[in-house]
Amino acid sequence: MNRIVEKTPLNPTVTRMVIDAPQVARKAEPGQFIILRVSEDGERIPLTVADYDREKGTVTIIYQIVGATTEKLNHLNAGETLHDFVGPLGRPTETEGLKKVAVVGGGVGCAIAYPVAKKLHEQGCEVHSVIGFRSKDLVILEDEFAAASDRLLRMSDDGSFGEKGLVTDALRGLLEAGEQYDEVITIGPLIMMKFVCKLTKEFGVKTVASMNPIMIDGTGMCGCCRLTVGGKMRFACVDGPDFDGHQIDFDEAIARAGTYRDFERKAREEACNLFREVR
Repeated sequence: MNRIVEKTPLNPTVTRMVIDAPQVARKAEPGQFIILRVSEDGERIPLTVADYDREKGTVTIIYQIVGATTEKLNHLNAGETLHDFVGPLGRPTETEGLKKVAVVGGGVGCAIAYPVAKKLHEQGCEVHSVIGFRSKDLVILEDEFAAASDRLLRMSDDGSFGEKGLVTDALRGLLEAGEQYDEVITIGPLIMMKFVCKLTKEFGVKTVASMNPIMIDGTGMCGCCRLTVGGKMRFACVDGPDFDGHQIDFDEAIARAGTYRDFERKAREEACNLFREVR
């Protein structure tokens, strides 16, 4: 079992946890993920490694409360334990040799984008970060991005944080101003990444998208995380989660992502009711 070292709410629906997991921390890299179970009879859920400290032996995860398991996870506090915490899984984001990169994160996807920006910055890469949220109340990791970026553009749907508009508006502005990037790395909602990739294709800029589809075992055995990339089937858990954004069939991925949305909503409501009854 793995002990929760710290728990910090980042906004009303997003929480950061630091987990004591020395074996995972020893090998973890940006872009990889873990799979956890809250209890022995709980479901497995994948969560991206948001940060790690090899000396302290800790791994940071950031999650949005959207289903029954994240609801149950959020009822645990520092000092309590998780039943399973397995990883690191997936392929690390490739950062070697990159000299100038735009990192584009949206919503809770910024939790995945941050460690990538941080590693690039530590390697001496010039990092331009674009982060976007629906409103100021939902902002996470602004200070962390500022520390890891040579240039940081802030966007929000309603204009309450940074500039009003979409991350694609900011990215288009950079590209039209003549900024030339070795690569654009985008992480966030599928629809956001679809249009980021459509934009960068227009400018001929290599783009990597981090995919987080439905996943169960994280080893490629179940096949739930399959994606179509370049006309071929790929598995996000073992072939990714990073893929060439210009080759991903985003429409298929978006359709599959909504398959269990109603079920997840009902399961979370049942979990909430259970906790109310216990109290």
